[in-house]
Amino acid sequence: MAERKAIRLGSVVRTNVSTYSEKEGWAFVNYLDTGNITQDTISEIQRINVGTDKLPSRARRKVQIGNIIYSTVRPNQLHYGFIKSQPDNFLVSTGFAVIDVNEKEAVPEYIYYFLTHRDVTERLQAIAEQSTSAYPSIKPSDIEDLTIDLPPIEEQRKIVGLLKMLDGKIKQNTEINNNLLQQAIALYEHLLQEAEWPTATILDIAEKVAMGPFGSNIKVSTFVPEGVPIISGNHLRGYFLEEPEFNYITEEHAERLKNSIVYPHDLIFTHAGNIGQVAMIPDGCKYDRYVLSQRQFYLRCDATKVVPEFLLMFFHSASGQHELLSYANQTGVPSIAQPASNLKKIPFKCPPMQEQLKWQEQVHPLLGRYLNNRLENEKLSALRDALLPKLMSGELDVSSIDL
Repeated sequence: MAERKAIRLGSVVRTNVSTYSEKEGWAFVNYLDTGNITQDTISEIQRINVGTDKLPSRARRKVQIGNIIYSTVRPNQLHYGFIKSQPDNFLVSTGFAVIDVNEKEAVPEYIYYFLTHRDVTERLQAIAEQSTSAYPSIKPSDIEDLTIDLPPIEEQRKIVGLLKMLDGKIKQNTEINNNLLQQAIALYEHLLQEAEWPTATILDIAEKVAMGPFGSNIKVSTFVPEGVPIISGNHLRGYFLEEPEFNYITEEHAERLKNSIVYPHDLIFTHAGNIGQVAMIPDGCKYDRYVLSQRQFYLRCDATKVVPEFLLMFFHSASGQHELLSYANQTGVPSIAQPASNLKKIPFKCPPMQEQLKWQEQVHPLLGRYLNNRLENEKLSALRDALLPKLMSGELDVSSIDL
């Protein structure tokens, strides 16, 4: 095995090399903010016409192919990515550290895998929490000061090749899942257009609407290694509950919070912070019950009046989001006023149960496949994360592998 060397990362990378100046006179800008990319997946690029729209003051960082962008605010939120392609006149927020790798010394993707490994993001988050700014943040120099074990270029390429094989399958599953969701949404929209269905309110179809506990009822000091998992906004980033890592409370503690216990088929909402989040707890999840954190509330549907997946599609639709966010406070931390009471007032088109059940028969195989693909991705991600430190430390020798 070729010799490795422990080096300061800053000896093979530079940060924030190129900055946009308005003197360059771009007519338009394609802008990426920190919140619009998570784990290399972009949710939105804003197109800004410079002549008519105000360019955000943070739209300044230039990037090029092979750069790594890494949010300097709250590294544990995983707002990072690798630039494989870019639109014309592309700028990213100054909230990113733009990392340019010296390709004579290191493979850019190797550095990307190093920086995005959980151990490194946790290390950077710990540094961020020691910062004196108003929120946890790191400096580009904190990234440059990291120590990395760097093998020869050829070994780096082989390690990257192995990891990209896993990432390729994860990406393929994700693309399939996006298509499956679009099919389910199309079937939902088709059902709504079939007839002038009667309007109901959430109150009409709810078995229960309830809040998460007061903050004083769940504190860090009450967490235990195993027990009943606590749902927070980090678990509600898609249509269905995501189950990466949880904090836990004891079974006895959960019993005292039984009004905030949720089960499969419940819809979970965020009422403070990242409002607009709605996710359903699916069948086949890891635990038989969960407890909400203080920023969540939930809807338990009356299964004789509405199919929960139907309401899930409604709340992810433009009209559902509009209704939900119409109760948002406009000052301070984003929040929904009187969330439980106002949720019950929300109207929606409610086809008869016979029609909903026909729709469910069509949608169920799509959503089942979606959840299976997601589970496979979780396993592939866990395998990649387990392999990555062993590959980078040299514990797994790739010298004889031909890629």
